Amino acid sequence: MPPVPAGPAAGDLSEAEARRVDFVWSAVMVGSLGLVFALLSVFGGVAVPVLLALGTAYVLNPLVTALERRGLNRSLGTTAVFTGCMLLMVGAVLYLIPVFREEATKLPDFFVRASERVVPQVESWLGRPLPDLLRQRMAELGERAAELLQSAGPTAARLVASFAGNTARFVATLLGLLVVPVLAFFFLQDYPHLVGLVQGLVPRRAVGLVSRRFSEVDDVLSAFVRGQLTVGAILSVLYSTGLGLARIDMAIVIGVISGFGNMVPYLGTSVGVLLAMLGLMLSWQGPWQLAMVAGTFLVGQMAEGLVITPRIVGDKVGLSSVSVIIAILAFGELFGFTGILLAVPSTAILKVVLRVVVERYQRMGLYTGERPSA
Repeated sequence: MPPVPAGPAAGDLSEAEARRVDFVWSAVMVGSLGLVFALLSVFGGVAVPVLLALGTAYVLNPLVTALERRGLNRSLGTTAVFTGCMLLMVGAVLYLIPVFREEATKLPDFFVRASERVVPQVESWLGRPLPDLLRQRMAELGERAAELLQSAGPTAARLVASFAGNTARFVATLLGLLVVPVLAFFFLQDYPHLVGLVQGLVPRRAVGLVSRRFSEVDDVLSAFVRGQLTVGAILSVLYSTGLGLARIDMAIVIGVISGFGNMVPYLGTSVGVLLAMLGLMLSWQGPWQLAMVAGTFLVGQMAEGLVITPRIVGDKVGLSSVSVIIAILAFGELFGFTGILLAVPSTAILKVVLRVVVERYQRMGLYTGERPSA
């Protein structure tokens, strides 16, 4: 990050000046978020690729900065990081596509066997038969799910063909996807310059305090985005390995859903446990499997809570599980899928804004009851 232009430190400002700066900064941040969502609703085809590129540059900037500190040129460091990421993505795709294709072919049979075996298995555990209506509904559910999955491929092909038939929309979407890595490369290469441009617009007397506020936002945002992606990848490997050793059907799919679903508190683990129990009923080989599944999720949750998250994410996020769930529901309802993607970053920014406003308010005479000094 480029050096901050000369200006008084945050502590050199009077309380009235600091309060005014913080209130203006808070209003600008809230207005900027509103502008982003307005642009997404009006110019989504242009705004989404730009935001994705900026997000990519933001996530990868620490790697390039670390290489730059070791003496590597910024352009060479950007090229090295992008090349490494591309090779990693290509390798992951080449490995995962055959794996997920093989798992996907099992899904219709998986649901058919579920409808046929789950009820008898539950009845054997309970020691009594289930109502006929429940047995009938389970069989119908399995058949419908299998039919839906078998028709998913042709349906998706028809949707793609229909979408491609609208040439203008297809070309615009394709160009938008292709331009993301190009924009991300240039944003990443010029990241210090972009930060310097923003800092250059801040009044000199306020630059120290404003820079500190942006650092607080960066701490919260970077800890969540980079940290949760890393935590999700580690948990996915851990869950997939444990379920694979337990010989559970579709262990990799369940592991990935459980691991990355953990970004929404409790959702990934809950869905993963349900899918693992369903797979356990279909591939029951003995009590040792139940112990392996329970041990996998228990070790995963203990490792995530006691080791992985504290070491990788730390205590900078400060977003409670309830606030994350409410934010995703609220932003999803207001702005759809884009709102879900931006829910957590927006909440992190609003959290810092709210903390700053409350902090300044509690120092005002209106709150303390003290009269301002002459």
